Amino acid sequence: MDCLITPADRIFVAGHRGMAGSAICRALQRVGYSNLLTASRAELDLENGPDVQRWFAEHTPTVVVLAAAKVGGIQANNSYPADFLLDNIKIQTNVIEMAWRSGVRRLLFLGSSCIYPKLADQPIRAEALLTEPLAPTNECYAIAKITGIKLCVALHRQHGFDAISL
Repeated sequence: MDCLITPADRIFVAGHRGMAGSAICRALQRVGYSNLLTASRAELDLENGPDVQRWFAEHTPTVVVLAAAKVGGIQANNSYPADFLLDNIKIQTNVIEMAWRSGVRRLLFLGSSCIYPKLADQPIRAEALLTEPLAPTNECYAIAKITGIKLCVALHRQHGFDAISL
């Protein structure tokens, strides 16, 4: 069976300071992965394509965990929908595309529970995606996340890129 990651992998955890990204870093370190690559927002602006390209060329990750996102909760999502849509699409597109173009072996993209219909049956099943309307308060954030998921699916289908979404 093929192991998802090996000790030799250079694992870039984008969003390593956030709730999910920091937990992923701690879990990887706890089981012995020491070759983690991280970059603060001051070191790498994930919304800037040329910056992301330069960083990937310099650090050559082999595995990417994309936990980075502009987040803010229901009130912020509702008040600044364009910001959440634009910023998250930029982050996701830059990182996912550069991972694919630079030959990253595996990519894991983190979605969000808000991508499912507002009134989805509980527990939510993956098949519920795009079956009914989203919650209007965070629709733009959800659409950005769905776009990231669909980009991973499309790159896998068209190019065989090993990209998965959770």
